[in-house]
Amino acid sequence: MIFRQLFDSVSSTYTYLLASRVGGEALLLDPVLEKTDRYLKLLEELDLKLVKVVDTHVHADHVTAMGALRDKTSCVTVMGEQSPVDVVSMRVSDGERVTIEGLSMTAMHTPGHTDDSYCFRMDDRVFTGDTLLIRGTGRTDFQNGDAGQQYDSLFDGVLKLPESTLVYPAHDYKGDTVSTIGEEKSSNPRLQVAGRAEYIELMANLKLANPKMMDVAVPENMRMGLNIDRQCEVATIAPERIIADNAEGMMIVDLREEGERVKSGVIPGSVHAPYSRLDQHLDMLRQAEGRDVVFYCAVGERSTMAVNIARDRGVSGCAHIPGGFIAWAEAGGNIDRV
Repeated sequence: MIFRQLFDSVSSTYTYLLASRVGGEALLLDPVLEKTDRYLKLLEELDLKLVKVVDTHVHADHVTAMGALRDKTSCVTVMGEQSPVDVVSMRVSDGERVTIEGLSMTAMHTPGHTDDSYCFRMDDRVFTGDTLLIRGTGRTDFQNGDAGQQYDSLFDGVLKLPESTLVYPAHDYKGDTVSTIGEEKSSNPRLQVAGRAEYIELMANLKLANPKMMDVAVPENMRMGLNIDRQCEVATIAPERIIADNAEGMMIVDLREEGERVKSGVIPGSVHAPYSRLDQHLDMLRQAEGRDVVFYCAVGERSTMAVNIARDRGVSGCAHIPGGFIAWAEAGGNIDRV
């Protein structure tokens, strides 16, 4: 496994690069906008292809690089399903896996710092976002934070992982880079409490100033998605038209991953061609026998990018469903279960 821990000194943010070597697929966790060029250079030097970018929550202390990286690499943006961000390519729920070739992370919904906070665990490590810091925990006094929920997330979730599990947080202000669950249980002063009520009292008495970037970062991070206006900059076909025409003369292509299809269902008769493997399906799409190729994903972000990619690779007559599967369901389209 390729693993890099990258640091932004302004916001004290750690960004993590993960990859497996075979096909060079890579994932970035909690990237910072000002470091975008650095990430792209490192990916080039390591001969890696960025396929997913994950944010553990809506950050208040820096502007995320998710949107910039998506626009430059056509990668998939990933956040928890509770995220208030306007458009995210893929939303995950508690227990769901985020995968790239050769690697898999399991999402853990850990509300408390914010209501959309997630941790992501692998076999030997956990990326804790702002939920669990090294010798600290994330503040709970804004963005729908809740100290009681954070206590539950920690003591009923993260701290039940094996004590040897490596802890990689989203921030550190002292220069520490990694800890373990065992170390934090024994040495983290925020965790040395008798119970939930004492933890709530402790967090209520911190009296911390708001992050300097909060008024800029939060609204900017919430609108970084490809909204419906931008989705309509490429060829579109409304779900109502597909329903009315019974998909006559159309090849409907589902770009979502298998877990999303199982969770939400599929458009009847659609072909599965996951966005991250789209290049492997282009020959099939070129041979659509005169039918229009209509892409859809969860909310229209991946399908917008897929239209551009397919068109540039010689697939004619391609369009997408703006608003994705959600728009299809809202229009009353039939849904098959996988």
